[in-house]
Amino acid sequence: MIAKDTLLQNAVQVLKEAEIEDARWEARLLLCWATGLDAAGLWQIDQINDVQADRFEKALERRATREPMAFITGETGFWTLDLETAPDTLIPRGDSESLIEVLLAVRPDQKVPLSILDLGTGTGCLLLAALSEYPNAWGVGVDLAPQAVDLARRNARRTGLAERCMFLAGHWGDALCGRFDVVLSNPPYIESADIAGLMPEVSRYEPVRALDGGNDGLEAYRLICKAMPTLLVSGGHVILEMGIGQMEAVSALGRCNGLHEVARRADLGGVERALVMRWTGSQGKTLA
Repeated sequence: MIAKDTLLQNAVQVLKEAEIEDARWEARLLLCWATGLDAAGLWQIDQINDVQADRFEKALERRATREPMAFITGETGFWTLDLETAPDTLIPRGDSESLIEVLLAVRPDQKVPLSILDLGTGTGCLLLAALSEYPNAWGVGVDLAPQAVDLARRNARRTGLAERCMFLAGHWGDALCGRFDVVLSNPPYIESADIAGLMPEVSRYEPVRALDGGNDGLEAYRLICKAMPTLLVSGGHVILEMGIGQMEAVSALGRCNGLHEVARRADLGGVERALVMRWTGSQGKTLA
């Protein structure tokens, strides 16, 4: 048995030396994971058994290299869901929850049987969060990486939503035939030259293909906006996440492809993060 306070004190020092902000909070979070206790349960004990202490020390070593917490624990929260995470995909972030918030704002009838497409689905977080709010909706998630598709399928089963969605490997919407009421996407939007300068948790551990938006960061948006007239029903909405300062450029790309901006939503940090555009062209074949 090892004293809890001793473990935490040593861990805080290790994390501080690794230049991790809020080292004390992260040390406690890691110890909760290693022991299987919540914060209240951890507070009530004084000793940690050897197996738990070893698990904690190994996790601490990984975090000190700036490996993301979500890859160490293998899970993270998004919206109201608990999702599995893996290095094959981006880690779901609170910033992306603004897409679900604005979806609820522009589609307030949560009983409607929406068809939803998630391009670049990763963990499946956006599609699964949307389905959790719209009990009569169904959806399709597409990702270029087969490993990401497998992960999204596991998350669908984990959240009890597998019967209302499917996940496919493909390049954006190229393999799809039909139209959707809503398209969601958090595409790569970092300028290629800026990736190396990102925080180590991102630049070293998250997949570059999910980050790199080309020379100007807008490469994926050009492809997505161009595809919307063939993927949206008339009156359908596309909701896109973007980086700082990209809102006007993406809105302009939408206009060039017949999309009309209807809403914007900032994240909790005040950054304009989600853009909603509407397609009002001819409907054609529908999946709704």
